[in-house]
Amino acid sequence: MSDSKTINSVGELLAHARVMETEAYECYQDLAEQMEVHNNNEVADLFRKIAAEEKKHIDKVNARAGDDDIPHIAPWEFKAFETESHGLTGAREVHYMMTPYHALSLALRAEERSYDFFTQVVETSNDEKVLEMARELQEEERHHVNLIKVWLDKEPKPDEDWDEDPDPPVLPT
Repeated sequence: MSDSKTINSVGELLAHARVMETEAYECYQDLAEQMEVHNNNEVADLFRKIAAEEKKHIDKVNARAGDDDIPHIAPWEFKAFETESHGLTGAREVHYMMTPYHALSLALRAEERSYDFFTQVVETSNDEKVLEMARELQEEERHHVNLIKVWLDKEPKPDEDWDEDPDPPVLPT
């Protein structure tokens, strides 16, 4: 009997990778739209730029599969190796006045979680083909982490009171 967290085939590994990349892409697109609603166009544009990178990752995963079908994984079948979700963000981490620094910090944590996921696959799999693919994906995530760090290093760290709004939105009651 195999460990419930062990990835047993390249198809299963690619399915997990596609789920992670697709969820990230969709989340960044949603965040961009949210920032546009709040007229935070700089962060909206950044989220769209990051979403475009995630779309490239989805395309690479699909290309790796070639003519083979990638199996569907239901959310409850996702093999998370940690207690924290593989997802990008929680509602508490998003603020309508967030800065590019905050957006990139979210992206960095997401890329680090993806890297950790593939590291766990490398550490738990006994299948040579799975190991080879997991190492490739792990290296790509390392590159993504480094790319986000470069972008983040160019952004000023916000002041402590960055989220103070002298004219906050009025919500209907």
